[in-house]
Amino acid sequence: MVANAIRMCPDSVWDDEQRFWYNAFHCLWFTDYYLTQDAASFHPPAPFDMSEFEDRMPERTYTQAELLTYTAYCRNKCRKTLAGLTPETAEWVWQNESRTRAYPFLELQLYNMRHVQHHAAQLNLLLRQCIDDAPKWVRRAEVGE
Repeated sequence: MVANAIRMCPDSVWDDEQRFWYNAFHCLWFTDYYLTQDAASFHPPAPFDMSEFEDRMPERTYTQAELLTYTAYCRNKCRKTLAGLTPETAEWVWQNESRTRAYPFLELQLYNMRHVQHHAAQLNLLLRQCIDDAPKWVRRAEVGE
């Protein structure tokens, strides 16, 4: 649903005062981060940076194509992560670098799913407010999507 919202977003809304692109980027960046078993080793793929940890906006506006590529990257990483879960890795305690959060890895993935749902709804709301349209609900992802 995030990819569908990104695809539907017109250029006039992409980088307006509501920063549609940034909301999509934030969602994907944290999806990627929470799918990383060793939080200390996390680094997003190029061209993305660590700005989300540095409490600053990225150096530039990312394009729809870049964020759609990041969406595909995250979906693939999610499939591999979930397919590789074992009882041991599901209960492994994930901690971020500041040690302010500690979750069993499976619980973190449920949190991750809620975070994605929140931002998918936010992106759809922005589209409704700006262009009076939004992607249809997706009940099930297509294989290879």
